[in-house]
Amino acid sequence: MVLFRPWYERVLRWAEHPKAPALLTFLSFIEAIVFPVPPEVMLAPMTLARPKQWFWYATLSLLGSLVGAFFGYALGMFALHLIEPLIEWAGLMPKFIDVKAAAAENGFWFLLLGGFVPIPFKLLTIASGVVGMPLLPFFFGALIGRGKRVYLVAGLVRLMGARAQQLLDRHVERVGWLVVGLIVLVIGYLYWHRGG
Repeated sequence: MVLFRPWYERVLRWAEHPKAPALLTFLSFIEAIVFPVPPEVMLAPMTLARPKQWFWYATLSLLGSLVGAFFGYALGMFALHLIEPLIEWAGLMPKFIDVKAAAAENGFWFLLLGGFVPIPFKLLTIASGVVGMPLLPFFFGALIGRGKRVYLVAGLVRLMGARAQQLLDRHVERVGWLVVGLIVLVIGYLYWHRGG
């Protein structure tokens, strides 16, 4: 049953659209605040579609993430009461409490590692605002932490080039079902963790 190939081909077409860079920037911005879908969903296909633009696309994604990070920081500092119910609903409150403690102790280093730890970037930015992390270490931690991730993804796709596209072309259905399985597991975990 072919289910994901049409979606994959559509994303590749979207990646070639003139407004794709703006969409990538917006997706990166909103993901740093609330959105659960990582910007790599657009970044990788855009880099496949226009490999020579990989650095520009990664830069746009980084800029969107940084602006979003400052919004997340402001939410944590000034409006935590508005987003705490959402964090609670998602079952992330225990993790958020741990993140707040880590941000208070080692905020810069935590953000620096934030691109690759299994903690949503939005929790890191919001927690940094809650504990009043100084803005300069926050900025550089977010810049390096998120930057290494987007440049690594775009750079690897650029280096692999046709091989990356061949792998995706060959295994798109398996990758699609793997992503669905991961989403179901995360939703199941959140549902179970909230106590049904």
